[in-house]
Amino acid sequence: MKFLILHGPNLNLLGQREPGVYGSATLEEINGYIQSLAEELAVQVEFFQSNHEGALIDKLHATLGVVDAVVFNPGAYTHYSIALRDAVASLPIPVIEVHLSNIHAREDFRHQSVIAPVAAGQIVGFGPASYLLGLRAAVSLVQSGRK
Repeated sequence: MKFLILHGPNLNLLGQREPGVYGSATLEEINGYIQSLAEELAVQVEFFQSNHEGALIDKLHATLGVVDAVVFNPGAYTHYSIALRDAVASLPIPVIEVHLSNIHAREDFRHQSVIAPVAAGQIVGFGPASYLLGLRAAVSLVQSGRK
């Protein structure tokens, strides 16, 4: 099984950007945690980060026939990108939405996710563990044959 770990805008600044909200782990460290779990679960992971909406959409389109599921942190695009929502909805594979912070406990504008209604599920508020829980959920969904 192969999984895409897709990181949205500003996640390249993790460890520097608002550590009180997002923690001190860098994106490279988080990817390392994910890679270790992938090895434990005997699955493959591919990582991609972009600050550009179109690049994220292109990467989602490129998953067809290549990966079994996606673990996706859309960052701020979560709250307004209908284009990303439509890209997720078009996929015949599970997409798990993840966030380091609890978006439902933050500013009002962050409470709404346009991605969640078309994702297989959403995991928020557990810091880097959100990604690990997301990968475990994706593996479980693929093994059970669910989208």
